Amino acid sequence: MLQGNPSPVLILGSKSPRRSQLLREAGFEFEIRVQDSDEAFELSMPSLQVAEFLARVKATELKHTLSTHEVLLTADSVVILDGLIYNKPSDYGEGIAMLSALSGRTHTVATGVSISTLTTEKSFTVTTDVTFDKITSSEMDYYLRHFHPYDKAGAYGIQDWIGWCKINRIEGSYSNVMGLPVREVYLGLQEFGITV
Repeated sequence: MLQGNPSPVLILGSKSPRRSQLLREAGFEFEIRVQDSDEAFELSMPSLQVAEFLARVKATELKHTLSTHEVLLTADSVVILDGLIYNKPSDYGEGIAMLSALSGRTHTVATGVSISTLTTEKSFTVTTDVTFDKITSSEMDYYLRHFHPYDKAGAYGIQDWIGWCKINRIEGSYSNVMGLPVREVYLGLQEFGITV
């Protein structure tokens, strides 16, 4: 940084408690700033591009709030199976349908990340493949009733019961499945002068 300029301040543009936790555990200090954004996307968009597109949309919605010394981090995660995107389930029935689709299969979690200032933006996508064991109907019922994963893409959180008991294998970043690829974010923030 140029002498005399204030140190860059990290702004997390997310209300996700998991993203806050991961960023804090990576050693970063940050402020949280959120604004509702339209998370619609063209259905013709390739599924692996959607998360990064949505992360950039979130950044665009918050850009007008930035000061010259602030660095904004936004992210979005999607679950992809057979080219289809599984968003957050709206109710119990949708949760059962999603877990039934994922049961015994390998799916991809894609997290799109945007790091930006008033004048610069860097964005990227990190993917992780997750393989579930077969999940019985009673296990799905137990999981949905006890863990209420209605705020999670694909109707599950890798950091809770289903991650400990029903995930056979992951290939790639564990934190990416939680919602933030910490290693890649750590490297990206360094490019913007944000360090621990």
